[in-house]
Parts: sequence; structure tokens; C-alpha cells
Amino acid sequence: MPAPRHALPTSSDALYRKILLRIMPLLLLCYIVAYIDRVNISLAKLQMLGELGLSDTVFGLGAGIFFIGYFLCEVPSNLILHKVGARFWIARIMVSWGVVAAMLAAIAPIAHLFGPHQEQWVFLALRFLLGAAEAGFFPGLILYFNYWLPPERQGRVFSILMAAQPISFVIGLPLSGWLLGALDGALGLAGWRWMIVIEAAPALVLGLVVARTLVDGPRQASWLTSADVETVVQAVEKRETAQTDLPLGEVARLPVLWAMMAIWFLMVIGVYGINFWLPTLVHASGVQGSLAIGLYSAVPYVGCAVGMVTASAYAERAGCKQAMMVGMSIVGGLALVAAAHWGAGHLLITLLTMTIAMVGAMTASALFWSLPGERLSGRAVAAAVAAINSLGNIGGFAGPSILGFARDRFGSDEIGLATLGLCLVAAGGLVLLVFRNRGGTPSTLTNSLPEGASS
Repeated sequence: MPAPRHALPTSSDALYRKILLRIMPLLLLCYIVAYIDRVNISLAKLQMLGELGLSDTVFGLGAGIFFIGYFLCEVPSNLILHKVGARFWIARIMVSWGVVAAMLAAIAPIAHLFGPHQEQWVFLALRFLLGAAEAGFFPGLILYFNYWLPPERQGRVFSILMAAQPISFVIGLPLSGWLLGALDGALGLAGWRWMIVIEAAPALVLGLVVARTLVDGPRQASWLTSADVETVVQAVEKRETAQTDLPLGEVARLPVLWAMMAIWFLMVIGVYGINFWLPTLVHASGVQGSLAIGLYSAVPYVGCAVGMVTASAYAERAGCKQAMMVGMSIVGGLALVAAAHWGAGHLLITLLTMTIAMVGAMTASALFWSLPGERLSGRAVAAAVAAINSLGNIGGFAGPSILGFARDRFGSDEIGLATLGLCLVAAGGLVLLVFRNRGGTPSTLTNSLPEGASS
């Protein structure tokens, strides 16, 4: 690891701690709920495929088609948030995704409106609409923190925010497993239907809480003194004078933007492939019962939550974000390859390799998201963050689809897992190629700015 380049200033530590304690808990809770609603079909799959007559390939497509809707709507959503304010737009996103998520429990009744044997098409359509409804949520949070924090304070904050992903699995998988078993047959409904409705309800409630309590930025925060507001605003404005706010057409022509899209695409293939198929892999290792599968599936995410926050904090403190991103992405990828080769039928090996894979992939992902805000500001960073996340998240379509196709085609998970692992290794290699200097700043960016644009 390179020696520390910068020490974080400590004079404003108390102020930023106060800000984060005020805004982080609610946003972290919202993100946890978002992930539970996004991936709870990974356990619902254990019941719904047989009831609805869906194949593994259709399930993989449904798990991934979420990201097509996400991709199509994400950039417009983030630009609207930047224009109308975070409070209203984040609340709108949460309420709309809560409604669509709950509708997944009614796939069969909805399908009957269109004729016999239409369940697979309704499943795919609702997963697409869920992605469209949730589009802009995560990049909106990234953009929102850019209103409050300079880039040098973002790495560990984003790692804490992204810890919502493993936390959602630690909470959601055992809860979902319990709901599947405890409520199966209640009022004549399958357990997976109860699970989906119950877990969609918090999004509706939190959407109303966001609308009432969140503020759009520092200047609207009545709980900050005028001196505190000026300190935060000046830090953000100082950052923006050293960055570039470009017209949207020029942002789209930055070569480094497309490189970051490719990096995120490869990372997401690995992360979402694990997320959607881990309960299936645990079940294939010999674990029986929905609750037991949920509990064992949560184990890798406990290790991930601790490991990613610790590693990200060290990388930010030591000034070695690039090295940490490269190393963790490659280690995570190699762990998936190991799982493919040695994990089949062995629960301990599956849990160990998946824990290492998740720590590697998620640490690299958390550190990645401080990069756009280091060089762009205003509409430019809003568009760049949304574009990276939306196009990159097509990997969320590819990852589950690769595993589903490989399982149907070859009868095992080995080829699919190895493919996901190689994608994470390739992501680490691309980070090393594009972000050559020690601070993690894209060495190619300044040369790729349009003529006359400041950097």
C-alpha cells in the first residue's frame, strides 16, 4: 500500500459527525428497505417457481430485467432530483417502488386478466416496472451526499451507506425465510406472497417520513447554525471550483466516464449474481428449510458489512483507494472462481468463499463511488453518477441471467460462478489501467476534457 498522501482535516470533524448523525440513519434505513424489496425474490424463488410454473432461465431474466427499467429511467430521475430537490423526489421514488413491489404478490390474478399461462410475462413486466420505479434512488443518495461532503470525506461514508446491502441480507434473508414458512397457507395464500407484501410496506411508510423530515441541502437545515452552514457550503464550493460542470453532451463524451461505466458493469455482474443466487447455492449445499437457508445465506453478509467498512476506512485514511479497489476486486473474483471449483455440495466452503467474494466486491464498489465527485460538479456529476450506475447496472441483468442460463444449460453452477469471478478480476484490472496514479484520480481525465473546460 502507498504511504498516506493526505491527512483529513480535523477542525470540522464534529460538524460533519453532527450532519451524518442527522441524515445518515434515515437514508441508511431507506437503502436497507430498497435492497430487501429488490432481492427478496431470491428466497421467494423457492416457492414461486413451482406455483407459477417458471423456469430458472425466466427467474434469472426476471431478477435481471429490473435493471433494464432502472437503466432507462435513471439519468432523467437524477437530473429531476437535482432540479426539484431530494426531499420530494426520494419520497416519490420510495412510494412508487413500494406499490409495485407489493403487486408482485398478485402475479397470478394479474396474469389471468390476460389469458392462461401469462404468469412469466407478468413476472417480467412487474420486475421491469420495479426497476423503473426505483430508478435514481441510489445515485440520488450519492448526489445528495455531494451537497454536504467534500470528496475526501466521502469514501468511508459511502462504505457505511453501501453496508446497507449486506445488512439488508442479514436482516432480510432470515426474516424472509421465517415469513415463507410461518405464513405459508395463511388465509389460503402462499408464504412468498405474504413475504412480498409485508416487506413492501416499509417503503411506503419511509417515503412519507422522507417527505416530512429530509431537507434538500445545508441551506435548508434549521438544525445547523449559520456558521455551520457557511462552513459546509464553502467546502463544497471550494471543491467545485477545482472541478468541472459541463453540458450534458460534453459529459457523455468523456472517455473516463465510459471507462467507469465498464468498471461498474463488471463489478455489478459479480455482486448481483451472488445476491440473487446465494440462497440457491446454500440449498444446493444440502441445507433444508426456508428459515435455515435464510440464516446460512446471511453469514457472508455479516462478514461483508464489517470487512468493507474497515477496509474502506483504512484506504481513505492511508490515501490508497486505487490499490484497495484493485486488490479487493481481484480477490473477490478469485474467491468466486474458488467457489465454482470447490464449493459444490460443501456448505462451509460455499460460505467462506462467498464471504471473501462479497467483502472484495463490495469494498471495491464503495471506494469506486467517491471518484465521480472528485472531478465533476453540478449537473455534470448528477448526470455522470446516474449514467455510470444505470449503464453499469445492466450488469445486474447480466449476472443473474448468466447463472440462470448456465444452470439450465449445464446442470451446475460452476461455469456461471467462474464467469462472475472473472468479471470481478477484469474490473480490478481495468481500475489499474485507467486510474494509474496513487490517489485514485483518473490520469486520463484531464486530457479528455473538451477544449476550454477547467479541470
